[in-house]
Amino acid sequence: MRSMNLTDAKARLSELVSRAESGQETVITRRGQPVARLAPIDVPKKAFSSQAKFRATLPKARKPAAEMIRKLRDGGY
Repeated sequence: MRSMNLTDAKARLSELVSRAESGQETVITRRGQPVARLAPIDVPKKAFSSQAKFRATLPKARKPAAEMIRKLRDGGY
């Protein structure tokens, strides 16, 4: 973990963000006291790489959607 004073951190923010993206953490200090931490965030991994793969995991409908909509519209449910 790296430490940097606020003035330097403001001047080098782009560099610090790039470091955070690569997994490094930086503590920002003011007058020698730690006041903030710039760290990478945990981004949840996508469970499915595409919508088609996700849809393939869903159970098949018993009836066509058009039929269900017709029944709902006509008060059949």
